[in-house]
Amino acid sequence: MIREYRTIEEVAGPLMLVKQVEGVKYDELGEIELPNGERRRCRVLEVNGRNVLVQLFESSAGINLAQSKVRFLGHGVELPVSQNMLGRVFNGMGELIDGGARILPEKSLDINGTPINPAARYYPSEFIQTGISTIDGLNTLVRGQKLPIFSGSGLPHANLAAQIARQAKVKNKNDKFAVVFAAIGITFEEADFFISDFKKTGAIDRTVLFINLASDAAIERISTPRMALTAAEYLAFECDMHVLVIMTDITNYAEALREVSSARKEVPGRRGYPGYLYTDLATMYERAGRKMGSEGSITMIPILTMPEDDKTHPIPDLTGYITEGQIILSRELYRKGYLPPVDVLPSLSRLKDKGIGEGKTREDHANTMNQLFSAYARGKEAKELMVVLGESALSSIDRLYAKFADAFEAEYINQGFYENRSIEETLDLGWKLLSILPKGEMKRIKPELLEKYWPKSQA
Repeated sequence: MIREYRTIEEVAGPLMLVKQVEGVKYDELGEIELPNGERRRCRVLEVNGRNVLVQLFESSAGINLAQSKVRFLGHGVELPVSQNMLGRVFNGMGELIDGGARILPEKSLDINGTPINPAARYYPSEFIQTGISTIDGLNTLVRGQKLPIFSGSGLPHANLAAQIARQAKVKNKNDKFAVVFAAIGITFEEADFFISDFKKTGAIDRTVLFINLASDAAIERISTPRMALTAAEYLAFECDMHVLVIMTDITNYAEALREVSSARKEVPGRRGYPGYLYTDLATMYERAGRKMGSEGSITMIPILTMPEDDKTHPIPDLTGYITEGQIILSRELYRKGYLPPVDVLPSLSRLKDKGIGEGKTREDHANTMNQLFSAYARGKEAKELMVVLGESALSSIDRLYAKFADAFEAEYINQGFYENRSIEETLDLGWKLLSILPKGEMKRIKPELLEKYWPKSQA
């Protein structure tokens, strides 16, 4: 039985203290009814005996302590789920905002989910093609992986996120593929960009879109990624779909967490973030993966902007510990006009070796990847020497490596946000660029592969 209480003791900003309650649990959903009949939602943040501290989802303005009523609903925040969610746009609390027909849910699921038992996990091993050469060729995304994108303020991570959402697919499989896109704390213009881009390109048909605006309450921002992951878990583990979850921007999520922590007067950790930031991020990231007994999977690409482009900032630092690599965007490449500006040398996909090779991508993938990394790194060194000593001080082979580095950036990295390259096109482009160098420099490629794939015009 749901009981009502008129024992609101205090309201301080988004927090409210309710006394003399019974049977209320942490994280339980509540409802406040104002004297005029208006209802506002809240969530239990703290339970101390018969006193509870709740956080409001909406404004606390107009709440009359003596006349307002509070009732607790006996469950946490839930998301009604159905396959009909595909193609629809929701706000950060799972309410439809696209003006379409109401969805008839098949069930309601707690947004905190249940962790995957480590013993019941499959090891990620299947290649996901994003159509972006710097990811597919050099920092390969594997089904069930968590691969974050580290960006900076003003860099085009929103365009990159939209491109991946449009183009991603599981190679050599006709199975059902879906994208769950969570936009966290974004501006109205960014929200409009994502919605219109997905509708224009038709990507909306396989996408569930959750939009949380910067003007929405901080507590809603904390719920948005969990809403998205709950939808993804339903589609993956109950509908056997391959689901790619893209979340942007995790920095906005962490800022909201810091705001709530500060309101609760918790002891701050690094840079004012709560000491449990690592644990909190892990409870989200670790919901990705593949489960035994299920055909579906969740692959995750969290996107975050590094404050002051600092990789040691707590948010990218902790994210790097939990996830399997990182894709880093470069301000220098962006200034040159190269899009997407992925800095391939510090980027890393720790599972790339598991998702490439014969039967997955192509037999020459690992060798060409290693050779391209090596040649680009040496080319960058040659260009730095050229700046200090002048071109005449370089050997002829170093000048070729410098030429390779320029061509690599202009052709391989720079492909724009609307070019979708197959893995075969990416690998062939790699071979074409490597042919700038003498064949004898291909020290990381097996001789039989060199004979088979080396461009005939360069032989």
